[in-house]
Amino acid sequence: MSYKIVLDSCGEIPREYQNDERFESVPLGLEVGDYCILDDETFDQAEFLRKVAEYPKCPKSSCPSPDRYLSAYTCDAERIYVVTLSAQLSGSHNSACLARNLYLEKYGEKQIHVVDSQSASCGETQIALKIMELEAQGLSFEQIVDQIERFRDEMFTYFVLDNLETLRKNGRLSRAKAMVASTLSIKPVMASDGGTIVQRGQGIGIRKALGKLAEMTAQIPDAESRRLMITHCNAPERAELVKKLVMAKAAFRECIIMDTRGVSSMYANDGGVIVTA
Repeated sequence: MSYKIVLDSCGEIPREYQNDERFESVPLGLEVGDYCILDDETFDQAEFLRKVAEYPKCPKSSCPSPDRYLSAYTCDAERIYVVTLSAQLSGSHNSACLARNLYLEKYGEKQIHVVDSQSASCGETQIALKIMELEAQGLSFEQIVDQIERFRDEMFTYFVLDNLETLRKNGRLSRAKAMVASTLSIKPVMASDGGTIVQRGQGIGIRKALGKLAEMTAQIPDAESRRLMITHCNAPERAELVKKLVMAKAAFRECIIMDTRGVSSMYANDGGVIVTA
């Protein structure tokens, strides 16, 4: 095995690659009161969402330890690419970087590059699949690192959430904005801007907000060279609607739809939809 791609568990691995030895998912921890689990293959989305809905306080996540990343790096792969959720949102990126330094100190030289996705969920997946494409082209490690950083900088991330409470409780959205959105049924269309969350638009009601999301996505330049990825939290019909609206106006080269894993389910909440391209 010449290379390996390590993602933290905020990033979804497409079904066809879940047993591929080139991929490894490093789980974050999830806490809903006394309910504490790892975001791994045992994650039960329905049970988790039920507990979040019943819990009056804020669910929490904990980043993987450097030792857990170090374990992922300790393998026969000559090149290791690590993709983490935004360093603005989690300590996962710092843990991955610290583990890289620990590995080099302990074992000597190895080609390990840690990418801050400046995104989450399918944003991480986008970067992972791009790395696969670049490796297939036979590029050097240095060339891939350069191209993947530029790819990250040119990537777009948009999302619409039906429930803003987790973002509000985690300090990502003001109480006033969350209350107005809830009272007036205004659904913000959010985006990642350098890894931080910003609002790009809004719609009255979830369907109009998804329409606005699709409209913004369809305007992304060079669609024919990009992969459209949509993740949803227990909302497959909404994901299919967004795909239909986007693909009617823009010729993305392919579209992949996935369900959110644990960390993304915690932030997106039941009904949330995330789009990257």
